[in-house]
Amino acid sequence: MGNSFYFEFEKIFMEFLQSFLNPFTEALAVFFTFFGEETILIIVMGYLYWCYDKELGKKIATNIALGLVLGPMIKNVLCRRRPYMDIETLKCVKAPKADRDIYDIAAQGFSCPSGHSMNSVTVFGSLAYYKNKNRILTVLAFVIPLLVGLSRVTLGVHYPTDVALGWFCGVVIVFGIPFLLSKLQKRWIMHLIIFIIAALGCFYCRTEDYFTGLGFMAGLFLAMPFEEKFVKFKNTNNIFESVLRIIVGIACYLLLNPLLKLVLVSNIEIVALILRSVRYCIIIIVLLGIYPMLFKLIPEKIFKKQ
Repeated sequence: MGNSFYFEFEKIFMEFLQSFLNPFTEALAVFFTFFGEETILIIVMGYLYWCYDKELGKKIATNIALGLVLGPMIKNVLCRRRPYMDIETLKCVKAPKADRDIYDIAAQGFSCPSGHSMNSVTVFGSLAYYKNKNRILTVLAFVIPLLVGLSRVTLGVHYPTDVALGWFCGVVIVFGIPFLLSKLQKRWIMHLIIFIIAALGCFYCRTEDYFTGLGFMAGLFLAMPFEEKFVKFKNTNNIFESVLRIIVGIACYLLLNPLLKLVLVSNIEIVALILRSVRYCIIIIVLLGIYPMLFKLIPEKIFKKQ
């Protein structure tokens, strides 16, 4: 399943990087790859949305959602197998899904473009774009994606060209979404157009990462208007309240995700993939739409005393 193609320089470069592998460098590569994973996306998005500035959080979340769908849509067109699957001299240090067979492409996903590289550019590039006077964020927008990309190549799960295309797609998202917003005054119209285009992947995508992203996008686009109409929570600059909101929010995700896995299950492949989208849609609606209702139940005076 999938296509095998790569440039000779990629093989040489990857073998060169893996020649330095040892327990320390492996741990270092795993650490840097974390900055492009789902966990960091949830933490950053949660802090921005629940605590710092929910409007900024919505913008970053929209970019993240687009990246989570765009990457798999391209992957399922190119169908490029991962490097370790075709180059025997390469080691798979950390598979995308560690609990699954490393050669199960439906679970591990195709190789090109690199989702981690795209995510890192999308998140940190978006922060630098919307906070364009912050030099630290601008530096991080270059440094973190670079380290994430190198880590993915070193771990043996992506070719250098996968990483380069991931970076490019991330840049397109960072600058493309604000451009669309400037042309379409009503945000819901832009969301509808994006979702319709994203949903076209249902006709040919058969990997879990696409249906995860589509569910995330659907939940986000439903949660935002719900919050604006029925919840209308306020952000906080109180450190204790911020920490509490993040901890409880992450706990909700960690509890809700496995619980829904038990309920939304099927032995039929396409049905299982659709239920995966439904699962992530529900999770995002709860985290961004329903969970913030709790913020109003906590008296502000409790944190003012801190």
